[in-house]
Amino acid sequence: MSFGKMNTFIDVISTAPAKDAEGFAAETDTILASVRAYKEDRHGSERWSNMAVFSTASSLFRFRKIPNLEITAGMIITCAEGRYRILSAEDVRGRGMYIEVLAERLEPSVR
Repeated sequence: MSFGKMNTFIDVISTAPAKDAEGFAAETDTILASVRAYKEDRHGSERWSNMAVFSTASSLFRFRKIPNLEITAGMIITCAEGRYRILSAEDVRGRGMYIEVLAERLEPSVR
């Protein structure tokens, strides 16, 4: 993966419920990392058809492994195009250099 292809700036976010001053629960976002990533949207290629298990995945992100941070399903990725829920994260070729994430775009419920 060349550095030139990683031209999308992303934030890896963890969400957790927290109580506000009045005692109501609300979701709070905590930015865990801000990195550059390669982003590929879903299209009709052979590679995407082979990943039929992840039929809800709409985008693929690939970025360098972040030291001391475990990327797990349920975390959120934000970029200029919107928010994405991580469905799966795996080490590319088991070398510990890059992480490949399949994610589903989150659509806002109210506009």
